[in-house]
Amino acid sequence: MKRLLIIALGLACTASFAQTTPPAGNTTTGANAAHTADSLAQGYERPLDGYYTKSSFEAGKVTPYPALRQADVIFAKRVWREIDVREKMNQYLASPKSRLIDVLMAAIDAGELTAYDPSPNPAKNDPSGDAFSTPLTGGQAKARMADSAVVDQFDADGNKIGSKIQAGEFNPDSVVKFRIKEDWVFDKQRSVFEPRIIGIAPLIKFQVEGLDMDYQPAFWVYFPEARQVLATKEAVSRNNDATGLSFDDVFLKRLFSSYIVKVSNDKDERIKDYAQGIDRLYESERIKKSLMDWELTLWEY
Repeated sequence: MKRLLIIALGLACTASFAQTTPPAGNTTTGANAAHTADSLAQGYERPLDGYYTKSSFEAGKVTPYPALRQADVIFAKRVWREIDVREKMNQYLASPKSRLIDVLMAAIDAGELTAYDPSPNPAKNDPSGDAFSTPLTGGQAKARMADSAVVDQFDADGNKIGSKIQAGEFNPDSVVKFRIKEDWVFDKQRSVFEPRIIGIAPLIKFQVEGLDMDYQPAFWVYFPEARQVLATKEAVSRNNDATGLSFDDVFLKRLFSSYIVKVSNDKDERIKDYAQGIDRLYESERIKKSLMDWELTLWEY
């Protein structure tokens, strides 16, 4: 009986040892698995996401404008217009997949584009602030895009002594308007009446308690310089994924809706300086029609 008890106790100890001691080969299982994963990663070829290979926009080239001589320009008119990305036709410019403002800000941060101060500078012959007279650093341009609010300042006795603009974080969805400055010129050499964009500016609205502030340019970007950047960024279409349009194509082919806010005049007036409410839109359409009528009257006999 005693012998049987000793044998049973020995078998129990052997089984317990077998369960707690890992097999000799298990010590290299983790290393083998890691080696296999590395081998798969090195030999991995990503499958095509679709049934055809899309061309890359990174190598996009700008289609240059035809050369223009002053002697060939028999008519010119400068126009300022605004694009509202909340309008149905312009919503693709604010698509989360590819926002126009994100393209501009990324290029400014990378040093590919120069932002210009929109503040008037008569000393540099820039009374309106849109003549690209004062360049900004990338940090200064980004600070202007941050959501800002006018905060009152008080002294120790609680008396208001002034106010200051306090900057917050930049929210790309807060940019809902862009302003464009362009020249409409008639080239007698080619018999073409066409617009050429000079500058583009994102518009921001300062938040002031009790006041309804107008949209103001955060900074200006020289459009001929920006074209190479815009030509390498795809614009998302709402209706067709195979358009193959870049942001440069959008502006070159006028694939946007806008309204005129100012046209060059002897008093340097904006439309809102002499028209209010719905009359602003009527005046904008009148100016737009007058430009088209000027071209049409050239071919009258």
